[in-house]
Amino acid sequence: MKIELLTIFPEMFSSFLDASIIGRARANRLIDVHATDIRPFSVSKHKNTDDYPFGGGAGMLMMPQPIADAMRAVAPEPFHGKRIYMSPRGKTLTQEMAQQLAKEENLVILCGHYEGVDQRVLDKYIDMEVSIGDYVLTGGETAAMVLIDCVSRLVPGVLGSSESAADESFSSAGLLEYPQYTRPRVFEDMEVPDVLLNGDHKKINQWRREQSLLITAKLRPDLLAAAPVTEKERAWLAEQMEQVQP
Repeated sequence: MKIELLTIFPEMFSSFLDASIIGRARANRLIDVHATDIRPFSVSKHKNTDDYPFGGGAGMLMMPQPIADAMRAVAPEPFHGKRIYMSPRGKTLTQEMAQQLAKEENLVILCGHYEGVDQRVLDKYIDMEVSIGDYVLTGGETAAMVLIDCVSRLVPGVLGSSESAADESFSSAGLLEYPQYTRPRVFEDMEVPDVLLNGDHKKINQWRREQSLLITAKLRPDLLAAAPVTEKERAWLAEQMEQVQP
């Protein structure tokens, strides 16, 4: 997968792209991520990328010309992939969306700043607007990092185990992840559940499924409506929740 970033602050991505799983994935050529500075594409004398909005209002707006020229440089037609603008008004990023984007050959991510981006460049050069939550950031760079991290780890080979992504919260099961434990067996008088120590994988899988159901019911009950839960599991879960009611 190739990911192109359009930003006026490319230096913000340096440590992010070189560290941890993303850094290893780039070193192993599983993903190719490059940050392009929009400023050099500006035709203005001082290479500025913003101006006052028509109709008045607070703040400045990113001009269409530098973005359009930068977009044509990194994503010439015919472009095969998705061109994304990180925006608080966009469709909220979910695991399902990340799974779909991970199948794309190319992604271009535009990072806005100031009060946003001229609508005309969005209309012509952007395929989708994506939000990482119902709040506003000072720029799209940190949101783009979240998107890159979320999508890249779903690219085959990026994670060490092919099951790692499938078993996590918001996976295909639609539930939150079950509790996990490692050594030591006893820590500050708290013991690892016995079921995880007996080697019976059928019972372990059942326990994990039940724990995912319980945690989801307690923390994100809204997810249960769409999750593939059997009637037997729903009845069991209702009984368990009654027992923990104050």
